[in-house]
Amino acid sequence: MDKLKNSGFYKLKFFITPEEFESILKLFEHKQTQFHLTNYAQTEHDQSQVYEAYQTFYQYFTAEEKRTDYHPFFVYSISVTSNDESSGFFMRNEGVHFPYGGQWAEDELPCILLSFPKGVQVNLEDDKGKYYIYEDIREHKWLIYTFFNEITSSIKKITKPLRFSALDAAAMKEQKPSVRISHDALHDLSKSWISRKYGLVISGK
Repeated sequence: MDKLKNSGFYKLKFFITPEEFESILKLFEHKQTQFHLTNYAQTEHDQSQVYEAYQTFYQYFTAEEKRTDYHPFFVYSISVTSNDESSGFFMRNEGVHFPYGGQWAEDELPCILLSFPKGVQVNLEDDKGKYYIYEDIREHKWLIYTFFNEITSSIKKITKPLRFSALDAAAMKEQKPSVRISHDALHDLSKSWISRKYGLVISGK
């Protein structure tokens, strides 16, 4: 039996303004939701603290000058309960690599990865002993799967695929990462220190 069937994650990578992020957070208000940092203590944050953490992360990349007293970090595990179902999402910052001067640039463009497991572990036992398989999460956690789709659909409505290149066309071909960006976030990022430093031309197609 294929244990890897239904393994992996549903994913969406995005970069939106703090105000837009706050509107996405409001979708969680109708669910029993807990946001935990992934530290040893599993510190719980309320929505205002999650918003403030995202705002700090966003402002680091969209500022005119690069901060030296802050390392971009935004990581949460999100437990969600809907009726009798419970499961979790994961939200963390990632970087978009790009070439510069014949090698990878020392900085990266920002995005947030929102993910949700495709499978739920089911423990079984046969004459050879105990084992487990992953069954389709949609068959066990349909309400939470639907909620994840509601969140990602809301993000997709306000974003377009991120595209960027360098001012010098010979320096970098147009990059097409699997990241979505909102109109306002694109505007802010285009004026930021990272765009000036590398001569980036950012667009949403």
